Amino acid sequence: MQRQVALIKQSLFDQGYLDEQFIELEELQDDANPNFVEEVATLYFKDSARLISNIEQALERGSFDFNRLDNYMHQFKGSSTSIGASKVKTECTMFREYCRVGNAEGWQDRRGPRRLHVGPSNTGTDQ
Repeated sequence: MQRQVALIKQSLFDQGYLDEQFIELEELQDDANPNFVEEVATLYFKDSARLISNIEQALERGSFDFNRLDNYMHQFKGSSTSIGASKVKTECTMFREYCRVGNAEGWQDRRGPRRLHVGPSNTGTDQ
């Protein structure tokens, strides 16, 4: 089982989903808090699901409040950075730039039919 976990983790690094921040997070785990990374990841997934829901609701309204969307993406980018979710952080950066310039078409084209899912079953990849 540990070997499988190590292989999956290495694959996530190789594909660019995780970066060195995740290693730093792992280094904070010790005997006094053996589930630290799991607890942080669980909080990240819960917070991300809330933020994604807020973003989707804001997008479904039709008239875009770019400041609100940018605030959501700022929060999402910050939590993604702190856990080492590199690809999510990159997408948040691009989305924030579209918000900054008021370019709804840019992120809609980029978003396409994909839907971002962040959760324990899927590590934050597009479906």
